Amino acid sequence: MNILLTNDDGVRAVGIQALYRTLSRKHTVHMIAPMRQQSAVGQALTVFEPIRSQKYTFDHGCALALYGTPTDCVKLALGKLLTQKPDLVVSGINLGSNVGPDVLYSGTVAGATEGAINGLPAIAFSANDHGAQNLDIQAEHAANFIDQIDWQKLSGPRVINVNYPKDMTKCLGLKVCPPAKALWKNTYHERQDPRGNNYWWLDGEIDTSQIDKNSDYALLEAGYITVSSLLFDFEDLQGQQFLTNLNLK
Repeated sequence: MNILLTNDDGVRAVGIQALYRTLSRKHTVHMIAPMRQQSAVGQALTVFEPIRSQKYTFDHGCALALYGTPTDCVKLALGKLLTQKPDLVVSGINLGSNVGPDVLYSGTVAGATEGAINGLPAIAFSANDHGAQNLDIQAEHAANFIDQIDWQKLSGPRVINVNYPKDMTKCLGLKVCPPAKALWKNTYHERQDPRGNNYWWLDGEIDTSQIDKNSDYALLEAGYITVSSLLFDFEDLQGQQFLTNLNLK
């Protein structure tokens, strides 16, 4: 397969390099990723400044690094940089999980989503470990996982979202499950800069009080690899019918 590989941790991140090494043994991999850290940018685009690029070479290959977001990377790749559309868009492996409400903010999921809304099969990989120094085990599993699926049957506006537990040596197996229905408990730390101006630093945690035990958040914390299918179809038939019945003027 021809694979477009991106992420939100940046081109130097351990996760994307592990995926590149593993996937390129069998597939043609085009690695186009942000030059800088882009976590939690969601589906953001760069529109008020040019998107610049730089070739990046590492031990097992080379990539094109963009001064932009994950969505920029996929959008520019599909619209300009690649001579033909890839068979699959892969994003990750992210440092830190992307479960429950995280999928709305995640740059990792957003990179895959840009492929999905362009009609391409897409998958996002994340690891529940912000400090991981080696993700080779997860990358090996990811490559095998990809090869098990007939991706032509999963095209359309959907992203397959895979999350790995922190300790893969104690992994309990794989579970296909729904994303957790939860919200973040946001905390903003207010401080002052040296000039006396206020600024805020976002902190917080997911509200776990009502999380379903069969959701991705709970199963990941229990030690399972979680797999969820996310459908990005914005049409709300029930809402449209309700508004139609109002005979609005």
